Amino acid sequence: MNPRHACLDCLARSPADPFEAALWVAAEHDPQVRPEQVRQDMAGLAQQIRAGLPALPPAELAQPLLRRLSDLGFHEDDDTPLRPRAALLHMVLARRRGQPLSLALVALELARRLEIPLAGVAFPGHFLLRVPGADHLLDPCGGRRLYTRDCRELLLRCLGPQADLHASHLQAASAAHMLQRLSRNLRTLYLHAGDCLEALKDAERVLELGPPNLLDHLARADIYRHLDCPRAERFDLQRALLLCDDPAQRVSLDQRLRRLGSTPALH
Repeated sequence: MNPRHACLDCLARSPADPFEAALWVAAEHDPQVRPEQVRQDMAGLAQQIRAGLPALPPAELAQPLLRRLSDLGFHEDDDTPLRPRAALLHMVLARRRGQPLSLALVALELARRLEIPLAGVAFPGHFLLRVPGADHLLDPCGGRRLYTRDCRELLLRCLGPQADLHASHLQAASAAHMLQRLSRNLRTLYLHAGDCLEALKDAERVLELGPPNLLDHLARADIYRHLDCPRAERFDLQRALLLCDDPAQRVSLDQRLRRLGSTPALH
């Protein structure tokens, strides 16, 4: 079974295993990654975490778990520019630096092993966590509690002054959503690093993990343009056109397709 199929298999299980799925994503980019070995190594980290937790009921241990991770050196990666290693799970574990979603995946796996209730929250721009039934969210980068006002402020920082907080921003994230979001993160990071072939792996996986999305098709079309693959680019532009509701953008997409139609295909 290749890494892509192994990733999808992890998500098809009941319950799904987003941590192992994310390791298979890393293995798709780095053949040296051995997901089973990384999972075994997590047992030692879980023991370190357990030893530092207070004697509280499991429902009260999520924030101490996140603070303990911070004490052990797990922090948000602040490299400029950010590199793919901030989202590749084996590198996040090795460096103890990563994007909020990658840190959240580590925390969720540890919570599962330690029987601490914890769930992912699909907050825009900065993945968050929640104890089921709690009146606040938790930042995976250190464990800070976020109430409604804090979430509004975080949304403004992530999306700009026109953003409004909606209930959909606070919904629980499924395992498939987390892996699709991770794949989008990697797609962007590899593109910024100038590695279109690696970005293409993530762009393809994004479309396998959930319903097609206008921006996802446009992102893959741009990758194909960089790779000089006009037929593949045309396919994604046509799909984007079908999903587009904005008249001005539809005109722009139609013009781009016409230009492609007048360009001899190289592949």
